[in-house]
Amino acid sequence: MLVVAALGGNALLRRGEPLTAEAQRTNVKIAAESLAEIVRAGHQLVVTHGNGPQVGLLALQGAAYKPDEAYPLDVLGAETEGMIGYIIEQELENALDHDRPVATLLTQVLVDKDDPAFKKPTKFVGPVYDKEEAETKAEAAGWHIARDGDKWRRVVPSPKPLEIPDMRVLQLLLEQGVVVVCAGGGGIPILRRDDGSMIGIEAVIDKDAASALLASQLGADALLLLTDVDAIYRDFGKDTATPIHELTLDEARKLDLPAGSMGPKMAAAGNFAESGGISGIGKLEDALAILERRAGTCVVR
Repeated sequence: MLVVAALGGNALLRRGEPLTAEAQRTNVKIAAESLAEIVRAGHQLVVTHGNGPQVGLLALQGAAYKPDEAYPLDVLGAETEGMIGYIIEQELENALDHDRPVATLLTQVLVDKDDPAFKKPTKFVGPVYDKEEAETKAEAAGWHIARDGDKWRRVVPSPKPLEIPDMRVLQLLLEQGVVVVCAGGGGIPILRRDDGSMIGIEAVIDKDAASALLASQLGADALLLLTDVDAIYRDFGKDTATPIHELTLDEARKLDLPAGSMGPKMAAAGNFAESGGISGIGKLEDALAILERRAGTCVVR
């Protein structure tokens, strides 16, 4: 099968960990071992990943240098694709004993300049803060902020991904048997001008939405949304919580899930399942088991 595996933020940085290269590499090494099982089982693999903490950190570093000359979010997104892609690529090569070529592709993703998301920022980026510190930083930098669990974080626009212009390059790599790391952080957000040329835009695209679009346009057989929760739960957080092993599209869309965490994953899973593929949501370490429907939650049309 052709499998698109989307790594949640926990694959790169667990909540509360320092934003260091060492911490990220340690986590990626664990992720690579799980992903390598999919390749060893005979499947083609495309890997996507989040970048929320990393793109926020780069924005902070830029602002600390010369705030008036800070790079825009699309450029920072490209930087994180290279940085994170490098670590995933290297650790996957190591996990596969250098038996398969692995390549990272900087991936542009087209969005609409009139997307309502530009007027209502919702995508978390950067580290977490106490409320008072977040409000101070927001006032100084002109940020929008929102509650993230018991902490606060910066939020930025997250427009809907519409098209992946780099699809032809991606298909060429897959035809040659390459394991591809792409669409990191949802891809680099761009607009198409009236004359057909492209230009970047200040935003961060939702990784799960971009992964579902990518999987559909590739004609993939399966989309795995890998996180730190072993399945979707009915009555999550209550004594009556029970894991759900399979959902139809109608059942999935009736679930009331948190907008900042599992909600976007379920929406992405539903969008891909609607195109005829199988969507799986579950724990990173269970990647192959989720693909084989022995673990996690499966969403089917």
